[in-house]
Amino acid sequence: MKQIIAVIPARMASTRLPGKQLADILGLQMIEHVRRRVALSSLVNEVVVATCDQEIFDVVVANGGQAIMTADTHERCTDRVAEAMLKLAGDIVINVQGDEPLVQPSMLESLLPPLLEDESLSCTNLMAPILNEEEFLSPNVVKTVCDARGNALYFSREPIPSRSKAGNLVFKKFKQLGIIAFRRDFLDLFTHLPPTPLEQVESVDMLRALEHGYQVRMVETSFQVVGVDTQEDLVRATALMKTDPLVPRYQ
Repeated sequence: MKQIIAVIPARMASTRLPGKQLADILGLQMIEHVRRRVALSSLVNEVVVATCDQEIFDVVVANGGQAIMTADTHERCTDRVAEAMLKLAGDIVINVQGDEPLVQPSMLESLLPPLLEDESLSCTNLMAPILNEEEFLSPNVVKTVCDARGNALYFSREPIPSRSKAGNLVFKKFKQLGIIAFRRDFLDLFTHLPPTPLEQVESVDMLRALEHGYQVRMVETSFQVVGVDTQEDLVRATALMKTDPLVPRYQ
């Protein structure tokens, strides 16, 4: 049996919404919503919050969760996850963003079958359909395009594929959700790979894997998450969670 660890990187610093990890949503901090929802998954053996901030660490531990302190120098969340894994035992690591309080346990579980069935795969990455033009144009939404097998060809904050050249061709548009499963050895390798030009241009971690020649298998989900980057996002997420059936299961 593979040991599955979910690591939730979280920090207080945020350009647009500082301290958002501890923002109150229905009487519970956002990081606790994320941690508790991930813990509902029957396939995840351990859930850990990785943080460089004592405030987040204290909240998680006070609520009975597990947290690990990490360095405050990480620029990428994957580096924070990799540092936390130095203190953990696991075969597959799922990186779950700490600012997505509507994450569903089944979303994590959908990332696992490709890795369990195909030993040649190193990484799976969750994507969902883009629902409107605003998302397609937004630089805050990471778009992706895939090959016929579902492996990522490219990630961009710009609209891809090109609308102006599509003509009458109908195609589905997808966004990366920021929930990624790594084999443990590949996570360690990935964080030691040199940063790449396209990764830096697009500010998308997973381009580093593609530029170094590794496959990233995309897994489609119909679930939509709300990444909380602004006060408006927080208001929207709170409104949606008032009717979310998962909330009563862990509050």
